[in-house]
Amino acid sequence: MSLQKPLMRGMLGKRLRFHLPIAFSLSLLAAIAFKYAVTEPRKQAYADFYKQYDATKEFNAMREAGIFESVRPSEE
Repeated sequence: MSLQKPLMRGMLGKRLRFHLPIAFSLSLLAAIAFKYAVTEPRKQAYADFYKQYDATKEFNAMREAGIFESVRPSEE
């Protein structure tokens, strides 16, 4: 009793026709999921932060705390 030889001719093409569309669709799905699960909330968080951010107020608070060596606290 002998075993049948495996069919090797055209095997790569046959498997690619099956796996390539699956891989492409899964990668596209992962990219879309990343965009809406990570990127969009991050952009919204930055927009919300900078909507009420006052750079001058922040600078004055750091100056009063003595963080900057070249800027003296104001004598008001």
